[in-house]
Amino acid sequence: MSSTFSNRQHIIRAIFIFGAFILIAKTAQIQLVDSSYRDKAQTATINKYVLYPSRGLVYDRNDILLTYNQPIYELMATYRQVNPKMDTTAFCQILDIDKEEFKERLNKPWGRRYSKSIPFSFMRRLSAKAYGRLQESLHEFPGFYVQKRNIRGYRDSIASHVLGYISEVNAAQIEKNDNYSPGDYIGSTGLESFYESELRGKKGIKYQLKDNLGRIVGDYKDGSLNQNAVSGKDLKISIDAELQKYGEELMKNKLGSIVAIEPSSGEILTMLSAPTYDPNQLSISRERGDLFKELNEDPLNPFFNRAVSAKYPPGSLFKPIVGLVAMQEKVWNYNRFVPCSGAYWNVNRFLGCHDHPAPSNMGKAIQYSCNSYFCEVFKSLVDKEGYHNPNKGLDLFNSYLYEFGLGRTLDLDFQPEKSGNIPTTKYFDKLYKGRTWRSPTIVSLGIGQGELQLTTLQMANLAAIISNHGYYYTPHLVKDFINSDNIDEKYTTPNKVSIDSIYFAKVIDGMAKVTVGGTATWSHISDIEICGKTGTAQNPHGKDHSIFFAFAPRENPKIAIAVYVENAGDGGAFAAPIASLMIEKYLKKEIRASRAYMENYILKANLLPKS
Repeated sequence: MSSTFSNRQHIIRAIFIFGAFILIAKTAQIQLVDSSYRDKAQTATINKYVLYPSRGLVYDRNDILLTYNQPIYELMATYRQVNPKMDTTAFCQILDIDKEEFKERLNKPWGRRYSKSIPFSFMRRLSAKAYGRLQESLHEFPGFYVQKRNIRGYRDSIASHVLGYISEVNAAQIEKNDNYSPGDYIGSTGLESFYESELRGKKGIKYQLKDNLGRIVGDYKDGSLNQNAVSGKDLKISIDAELQKYGEELMKNKLGSIVAIEPSSGEILTMLSAPTYDPNQLSISRERGDLFKELNEDPLNPFFNRAVSAKYPPGSLFKPIVGLVAMQEKVWNYNRFVPCSGAYWNVNRFLGCHDHPAPSNMGKAIQYSCNSYFCEVFKSLVDKEGYHNPNKGLDLFNSYLYEFGLGRTLDLDFQPEKSGNIPTTKYFDKLYKGRTWRSPTIVSLGIGQGELQLTTLQMANLAAIISNHGYYYTPHLVKDFINSDNIDEKYTTPNKVSIDSIYFAKVIDGMAKVTVGGTATWSHISDIEICGKTGTAQNPHGKDHSIFFAFAPRENPKIAIAVYVENAGDGGAFAAPIASLMIEKYLKKEIRASRAYMENYILKANLLPKS
């Protein structure tokens, strides 16, 4: 019995001794070998850092990169964590600023209602030298940390109105959308704005432990709570970068716009407004505010997108549309002859015309752009229900115009887009306040003048409709999201107009003669059949506006285009040559030597108003 009890005592002592040895060994390891527990014991804070995603890239239709992300380092500060006794002299020397600037940067945000517990941008775009020096001693300055961001860059500085630019979010945007915090950036204009939710990506989060000296000792809970940032979706757009760049060169020192569309898809090949601006100037920089103010106060208004926001009288571009509707409504015969003595007269209405052979049919009238002819065509439409009942005729005419996408926005994937203006019977009733108005009163609409206003986008779309013999796809800039969603089906669904194809063929016959023996012979290309129409819009404030729309080639057209050049004279002087150069550039990839003189003339021309 005693022997058994003695053995048990020895076993129990051995267990205690072994356990004590393990505890001593573990304690030695913790205190003498492994410093991680000692570091964590000294940890004072858990810091939450936002990981910013890379913004989605934008490519042109040929996979040419149009935007890029350039990494920069931004110094962030949290006001409540800044030590008032910190060595500001050393800190200012690192950043190459003085103490006055330090105080200004530290205190500036609070007038904008920011919380003093929320990090804010103390200094954007640290120099590489400052960043390197700061990294070595950042732990000495509690409340400050470096945040990696990306700024937007734009290749060749083209398509600024299409791509747009980004800017810092304001208080209203933060309140409206919880995806944003003070100091974040958002697409402000163009596609950067329209596709902001797809391009911006998703922020990540990183939790890190800091010791009582502000030094990082590791991820909190070994990073199990961290979330990686998700990059934005890459966007492929329909713009042809080379064609866009060429168009912007042609429109230098000019006011106006160019829009080119692929008729078979509605994809916009070029959309430019002149004058333009360099979007790289509006990248995040210390000078951005001054540059923005300078551009915003420029009297030529480079921020204004004349391609989709300017409302212009279309001039004689409108004549083919008037002819199509009149033939469809059987109020006009294509082969009808109309004499022209150099002007149109009717009930004290005078509209001048230019010297040309009297048109024997509508094709000839389009070729020579006869005002007398199309005033008669329009009058026959308005008077369809009788001379004393113009309301029904105008309402009928306007119903066709709405089918052509006029008098409304085209639902482009881009903002802002204006609707233009189609004057209605209600408008004229109100304008004349009970007085009678008849077809001669509004006859100028038949030649694209009067109250009629279109955008350059709508003009280009009209050319696409004619080229397709009566239908169009909603113009759009998105081609697809790379490795992601398909585009909205509204951009792949054809929109038809209620005019028989045979009438389009007749109008096209006339348009084909415009550059051969009509009002735009200077723009003729021997091996490309261009079907177009010149326009000259009267300008009460100066020289007339030069207009041209066209498509090419005649069979299986690849491009429809509209060019509007303000204060440039008749349509054949500038708009038509620019359009023909753009067509040749797109279809042939180069301008032949025999047309270099025209190209040089356009490139050198300065049509800007004299100050």
